[in-house]
Amino acid sequence: MKKLQFFMFEACPYCQKAIRLMNELKAENPAYAAIEMETIDEKLDPQTADKYDYWYVPTFFVDGKKVHEGDLTKEQMENVFKAVLAD
Repeated sequence: MKKLQFFMFEACPYCQKAIRLMNELKAENPAYAAIEMETIDEKLDPQTADKYDYWYVPTFFVDGKKVHEGDLTKEQMENVFKAVLAD
């Protein structure tokens, strides 16, 4: 399975929305629940966050490639999960 990284910070309302959407999708689809995700809080781990090219959170990388940046819809969140599961 591909590597999923989630860049966020705790006080970000868009990040909290992304977490809610992820939880909804995982409850709806067991394949999404099986996805392992590395969460990087850019405020707590700036050394790691600074190694990646993005401006806004939430941001998602799949195998090192940015697949989404900024506020997102449920459909966009599902597309991130689909990118992890795609061959």
